[in-house]
Amino acid sequence: MEGRQVYAEERQLFILGLARREGRVDAGALAEQLKVSSETIRRDLTVLERQGLLRRTHGGAIPLQRLGFDPVLVTRASTMVEEKTRIGKAAVDYLPAEGSILIDAGTTTAALADSIPPDRALTVLTSALPIAMSLAGKENLTVLMPGGAIRSRSMCLVGPWAVRDLNEVCVDTAFIGTNGLSIERGLTTSDQAEAVTKRAMISSARRVVVLCDHSKIGADDFFRFGSLSEVDVLITDADLDADLAEDLRAAVPSLVPA
Repeated sequence: MEGRQVYAEERQLFILGLARREGRVDAGALAEQLKVSSETIRRDLTVLERQGLLRRTHGGAIPLQRLGFDPVLVTRASTMVEEKTRIGKAAVDYLPAEGSILIDAGTTTAALADSIPPDRALTVLTSALPIAMSLAGKENLTVLMPGGAIRSRSMCLVGPWAVRDLNEVCVDTAFIGTNGLSIERGLTTSDQAEAVTKRAMISSARRVVVLCDHSKIGADDFFRFGSLSEVDVLITDADLDADLAEDLRAAVPSLVPA
């Protein structure tokens, strides 16, 4: 776009494409990159929000396709890979030396499962079929799964049977994933059965650690399954907007940038 006049429609298409590739856009960076004023970028973001394509957040915007839409597992596994890997490795510090943990379904929680040290002796309860399969070969781990119906989009067990089994256990730490996280709405996801199951996971744990990349923070999905007051630790990546980070530090006991 350098070296010629850029029309508003071209800017907005560029902004939308970048948001969909990166998971979010920063207003200040866009103004510098496109060589326009911050006010121009704010107008562009407002237009895209009114068209139902973006949602404004502190300092930028996220693509609306992330709200109320749950992409298939293989698609989610290919996005924000470096950030999720860092988050998973940071979460290792919150594993108990021994005892029991719960690992929720999701690609960020799967990064934690991949990072569990081979000599760590733990009982691991997980609703996620891929995570259970990846951990089954680690001889120091006892891997358990609840009952339930398989949700094909996330390859996890959900529903009344899963909730019944989760209500019968008490784990030391639950590592929870989420589709959306905001100060106003707390933890949200796109599927009702998964929301009910996640709520039971939170209730089953002495400590709750949420693993969430920055593109999901400031977003709300359709079904709410937890409040920030129930979260002991939030681990995200270092690209989280500074204003959002400040707000979250007032809402959760510990915010960990990975």
